[in-house]
Amino acid sequence: MTKPTMSYGTTIMVKTPFEETLQRVREELRAEGFGVLTEINVTATLNEKLGEQIEDYVILGACNPPLAHAALQADRSIGLLLPCNVVVRAGDDVTVVEVLDPQLMSKLSGHEGLSAPADEATERLGRVIERLAA
Repeated sequence: MTKPTMSYGTTIMVKTPFEETLQRVREELRAEGFGVLTEINVTATLNEKLGEQIEDYVILGACNPPLAHAALQADRSIGLLLPCNVVVRAGDDVTVVEVLDPQLMSKLSGHEGLSAPADEATERLGRVIERLAA
């Protein structure tokens, strides 16, 4: 395992198989109050639509309803940046988990009312990453 790194999100690599990691990510999100609103199987979609083969790759659209409500109360257009995307993909002998940085929503909009929900989402998703990395 590696320590989380930051760019426009946090990335960790775990030694557990893809399917096991995907299930664990769902469970850890649920433990922090996030539901998975969307699940995009990128591997299957690219194969079906383009005949292309890529590694196992799934995008989860995670949403914490109270945080989403607070963000939408502050800025109705913030829905363009919701839900929080979480990527689970197969790597070389590892599974990669990437979580979008919720602070981006606050930074991109410049709206002060988004600071609190972004801070709380960051804390909750940070705990998900910490538990997955442990």
